[in-house]
Amino acid sequence: MKISSYYPVIMTADVAGTAAFYQAHFGFVALFAADWYVHLQSADDPSINLAVLDGAHHTIPESGRGRVGGLLLNFEVEDVDAVHERLVAAGLPILLGLRDEAFGQRHFITADPNGVLLDIIKPIPPSAEFAAQYEASALPT
Repeated sequence: MKISSYYPVIMTADVAGTAAFYQAHFGFVALFAADWYVHLQSADDPSINLAVLDGAHHTIPESGRGRVGGLLLNFEVEDVDAVHERLVAAGLPILLGLRDEAFGQRHFITADPNGVLLDIIKPIPPSAEFAAQYEASALPT
């Protein structure tokens, strides 16, 4: 199987509000917008996509309809401190404060209006202990 595209789809009862959140705070633009589905793409990188879907829509099997649960979206950014400052100023909840992790991340966690956790990350050099666990080509520098 050759995969030609991959992107997460957030199921919600508030399609417009959720799409607006990602547009306002994460620089997405709508490529398709209906009352039941919005396909978003990063204004900076067309390979970064996210969709928002009415969780009760008839195209979702009945057993899978409803709200999102157990989802964490990672956003790797160049300047995590600046993003943290901007999102705090915008009033987003900070669920895990900005910090450096020995495994190779400087990050913080916020949430979207549906409770989806958003981990905003800048890769940093890991401690020697964690560096040994990385494939050489994946080691953050």
